[in-house]
Amino acid sequence: MAKSLVAQKAFDFAIRIVKLYVFLKDQKQEYVLSKQLLRCGTSIGANAEEAVAAQSRLDFVHKLHIALKEARETSYWLRLLYAVGFLEQAAFESMHKDCLEIQKMLSSIILTSKKNHS
Repeated sequence: MAKSLVAQKAFDFAIRIVKLYVFLKDQKQEYVLSKQLLRCGTSIGANAEEAVAAQSRLDFVHKLHIALKEARETSYWLRLLYAVGFLEQAAFESMHKDCLEIQKMLSSIILTSKKNHS
């Protein structure tokens, strides 16, 4: 259940990332940083989805670790876009809050999976 919940949350987050990318590209004329955000922000869900169909517990944990790394990178790009003025505070706080929540969910699932495997 938790596996599919995080995958769905990451999918919903990816939708927001895509919309933010379009806004940054079209309205703010920002192409480089927003492309980085698009890549890692959508990769979280792709890796979480792959984890759902993992071939083993080790493969599952590995794929979730990749998703977690992508979430951390997404947090970085969001913070940078906010710091340089491409994101308004409300948009940043909303997106960053969701990103941190996904990170916490992924970390929890990884820790639980490792604990149950030992």
